[in-house]
Amino acid sequence: MTSAPQPTSPKPRTPVPLTVLRTEQVSAHLVRVVLGGAGFDAFTPREETDSYVKLELTSGDETVMRTYTVRHVDPEAREIWIDFVVHGDEGVAGPWARSVTAGTEIAVRGPGAGYLPDPAADFHLLAGDETAVPAIAVALESLNPDAKGAVFIEVGSSDDEIALTAPAGVEITWLHRGASSADAGPEVIDGAAPLVSAVRGLPWPEGDVQVFVHGEAETVMKHVRPYLRRERGVPAARASISGYWRRGRTEEGFRTWKKELADTESASS
Repeated sequence: MTSAPQPTSPKPRTPVPLTVLRTEQVSAHLVRVVLGGAGFDAFTPREETDSYVKLELTSGDETVMRTYTVRHVDPEAREIWIDFVVHGDEGVAGPWARSVTAGTEIAVRGPGAGYLPDPAADFHLLAGDETAVPAIAVALESLNPDAKGAVFIEVGSSDDEIALTAPAGVEITWLHRGASSADAGPEVIDGAAPLVSAVRGLPWPEGDVQVFVHGEAETVMKHVRPYLRRERGVPAARASISGYWRRGRTEEGFRTWKKELADTESASS
């Protein structure tokens, strides 16, 4: 058994200038922005499947950082794919991805990473909402053909499902919050989210189970993580569990929430 790699952050002082080559509509609420250009040679891909970058975007008169998973790096085509969840005019990155045009330049910092499926694991559990789809897709593509596992992905409706490549022994289950909530985004999630019920309802496999669970922070950190770590006894070295975003918070506010949560857990341990 090998330990999960420790997360490493993108280098904050080494932005890479990249150019938008094109955009693609992947699903009803998922837009892919393909980056490349002269800056591609300065971008060093990571081996881990949850590789992420920080994008420098403009919000009003300010430059803000937004963190996104790298969906794919194609050295031959000199392309970097980044998928964005877009729900109307909400937020900064989504509207940018929906409206950006080819030729636009953007500064990208990173990549950082922290998770790589271990081929020695007996079973792989991957779960998340729309925001976790890129990382889950990359992880599935990296698995050995004989890998066993289960995937649970919570989205608004069937319009948000996409084709995923996975070994025959890995079962993929799409969970729907309901068509009426599809345009509302993951904000409609609460503690009784379909994702929580699905993970808890999985007949627990025997052997070494490695897990990757990311998505809305309260759902993941307060409802899924305690179940997996405490009730199922998944060791920290086999668990990549974290929130990608927090309902009702900007990324800056989310970072504050995560620190407060960590401080609270540290004080109570």
